[in-house]
Amino acid sequence: MTVSFFKKGVAVLSTIGFFWLANGFADASPASEQVRFGVMVAKRGLWSEARFRFERAIALDPEYAAAHNNLAVALEQIGDFDGARQAYQKALDLKPKDKNIRQNFELYQDADQKRQRESDDRGSKKDAS
Repeated sequence: MTVSFFKKGVAVLSTIGFFWLANGFADASPASEQVRFGVMVAKRGLWSEARFRFERAIALDPEYAAAHNNLAVALEQIGDFDGARQAYQKALDLKPKDKNIRQNFELYQDADQKRQRESDDRGSKKDAS
């Protein structure tokens, strides 16, 4: 399960990276450079470094929706699901109609519901024993 979830995160982040470049976000601003580097290290599975880069991009440009979205993906991979939800919410607040952000948030919600069901199942099995 963890491996498949990890692969899903990489695929989602790869899509984000390509979306970012394809839509003209590949400017030379310091925030976009941080996001570019964050996407690169995330593709290599270096999620803590990716998180740092996305947080840095947000510090440089708090209105950068793609940085919030990418941070959310990184936080999911690290296991900070509450932080991921907050980052997705901020990204959606900034760009509510962005189809990539919405899609990533929907994937997050699906995974979150699955985690909750599994947690409930484990709790039920403990109570029964």
